[in-house]
Amino acid sequence: MSKVLTTFCAALLFLGTSIAQNAILSGKATDAETGEALIAATISADSYGTVTNFDGSYEFELPAGTYTVILRYVGYQEASTDVTLKAGESRILDFSVKEEATVLETATVTSGKFQKPLSEVTVSLEVLKPDLIQSTSKTTVDQALEKIPGVTIIDGQANIRGGSGYSQGAGSRVLLLVDDVPILQADAGFPNWDDVPVENIAQAEIVKGAASALYGSSALNGIVNIRTAYPKATPETEAAVFYTHYFAPEDERLKWWGDTSEVTPRTMVASLAHRRKIGKLDLVLGGYYMNEESFNRDTYKKFGRFNFSTRYRVTDRLSIGLNGNFNAGKTGGFFYWMSDTMAYIGVPSTVTKRERVRYNIDPSITYNDKGNNRHRILSRFYNVDNDNDSNQSNHSDLYYVEYQFQRQMKDIGLVLTSGLVASGTSIDAELYGDTTFTSRNLAAYLQLDKKFFDKLNVSAGFRYEDNLLKNPGFEYMAGNDVEIVEPSDEQESKPVFRLGLNYKLAKATFLRGSWGQGYRFPTVAEKYIVTSAGFFDVLPNPTLNSETGWSAEIGIKQGFVISSFQGFLDASVFTSRYFDMMEFNLVSSGFRSVNIGDAEISGFEITTAGKGEIGNIPVTLLAGYTYVNPTFVEFDTTKVIAGMDASQGQINSINSSSDDNILKYRSRHLFKLDAEANYKGAFLGTEFFYNSQLEAIDAAFLLIINGLQRFREEHDKGFKVWNVRAGYRFSEHFKVSFLLNNVFNEEYAARPGLMNPPRNLTARMDFKF
Repeated sequence: MSKVLTTFCAALLFLGTSIAQNAILSGKATDAETGEALIAATISADSYGTVTNFDGSYEFELPAGTYTVILRYVGYQEASTDVTLKAGESRILDFSVKEEATVLETATVTSGKFQKPLSEVTVSLEVLKPDLIQSTSKTTVDQALEKIPGVTIIDGQANIRGGSGYSQGAGSRVLLLVDDVPILQADAGFPNWDDVPVENIAQAEIVKGAASALYGSSALNGIVNIRTAYPKATPETEAAVFYTHYFAPEDERLKWWGDTSEVTPRTMVASLAHRRKIGKLDLVLGGYYMNEESFNRDTYKKFGRFNFSTRYRVTDRLSIGLNGNFNAGKTGGFFYWMSDTMAYIGVPSTVTKRERVRYNIDPSITYNDKGNNRHRILSRFYNVDNDNDSNQSNHSDLYYVEYQFQRQMKDIGLVLTSGLVASGTSIDAELYGDTTFTSRNLAAYLQLDKKFFDKLNVSAGFRYEDNLLKNPGFEYMAGNDVEIVEPSDEQESKPVFRLGLNYKLAKATFLRGSWGQGYRFPTVAEKYIVTSAGFFDVLPNPTLNSETGWSAEIGIKQGFVISSFQGFLDASVFTSRYFDMMEFNLVSSGFRSVNIGDAEISGFEITTAGKGEIGNIPVTLLAGYTYVNPTFVEFDTTKVIAGMDASQGQINSINSSSDDNILKYRSRHLFKLDAEANYKGAFLGTEFFYNSQLEAIDAAFLLIINGLQRFREEHDKGFKVWNVRAGYRFSEHFKVSFLLNNVFNEEYAARPGLMNPPRNLTARMDFKF
């Protein structure tokens, strides 16, 4: 017994001696200009190290000796210091670092749920900064997204590289996130862009290509992740007011407003955002008001939005947050015009008015344990209440909760991210048989990001989803007949995978390749909608199947420096394949969402972006060209033999306005350009858009929409829109801008039957204090 006790005491003595021989290194990492704490910065000394906490502080033990201590933080310059530590010594070492000037080092999070420089991501990812949104005076995020190469918005529906067409407001292949959490409307899977706080955006990140392995259903074609801003060391308040006046169209016969009209088209907007730190609390408050009478008659938008974000640092490892957004207002609009000679006036039977209330509440918890593992709980409750005057009212609730675990193993260059997701919906609407649908989604995911030889980044991910949709059954009228949708519980499970590589060929040259699967479960709107729009009905399809697919690309990103101007040139080729693609087609007595078979989309894209000085003049640039070739796998223009059923290829041909094999509502060619120069407070900018014609649309629309065939024949080259802006910054607190949009008064319709704005002028004032 005495020998055991002696051995135990000797072990304790040895352990205590070895601990006493260690040194303790601690300190804080901050932004050199703002003093803001750098959260989750990496501090390393040989094989020892840690990451900074919520207040930017760090502490770790290491043996006595001489080390080079290195701080790394995405988007900031690397810093290093040599130190010699004695046994038992406690040394304080603070770091104060500057942001990296090059756009290649822009910090992003969406591709892997952790910070990574833009140059090292394995997918095509674009970053949209708030300065560009503000300088172009975009009233909603979807307008700003159209500046991104390869992205188009058709009547509110996002389309990335031809992956989506137009689905009449039901279903989306592009997932909208706000602070990493989905915010698509529960019943239709549709983004409500008015809910995104443009007044408080840190940056928008756009992932091009399938991303279901990390983010699940609806990320089949890509992701738009809006990251909201948090306070810096110094409180700041930003405000803006602007007014837009619409001029007469080029063809003045189309102008419906004038001396006898009680309504004059115009847009008035006011926004406010305040961000500050109060002890351990980060507080953000925002407000937005819009009052718009559109250039399209009977179309208006009047709403107010209030949002808040809070984050409280309970300890240096634990923070809790609560964010919220409230949006109330009323809107009006029509589905398609009276005729091409009355293009700004809608068919009366398609005019609808809506009063709406929407809000979301987002609790969150983040905890960094002593093993440098990050635990996060993200959640959202999203309520939508739309009261329509045309038997299209709907109410829906979305519940979402996600647990995320992340471990960064710095010694082997590996980041492991895993998580569990549970979401559910409750939907009650006149649109869906005036009954209540419920659904739930369960998912688990795992992603590994590994860096080899300080040059090769490898990313691999897996996600498994289980969906359940409960349909209570209902009756509806199809013409003079009563149709019955039988009750059902529809359950489906799918795994999806992704793999990506990024290799640093030279100092500023990065070669990447990626492949990812996608999956989308049908929304309630796609399967069970019952409504009408003018001269046609939209009917349910209970047998609609989910769609799957994959996308792949190879790209190269080359950084460059010209004088003091830094930027990059990116070139990529891509291809996508969709199985059982869902689209709305004219079937029997109305439009239904149906599976049209398989589809292939291929193309290439060239993008350039940069900022800096050219001849002592600060300049920013964003430009890109995208070519896509979107085709049906089955497309047959031969006539259907009497007495025989049409093949899927013949059905696709019959429903298309084109005899060529091209998916509906896609432009083959897209070109975008935005450039701005500043000189002694004055600035001058321009933006240019070119979309080639939508070669194929629904053939039925040519019969239903008066004058659409003639309009398409007269505008068969697509459209070109040129905007210019100029202004003066009187001080860091006050700026005035004037924006002339659609300079040449182009008459165009991005979506058939609905005109885009004629020439218009915006006057804007921005305040910052």
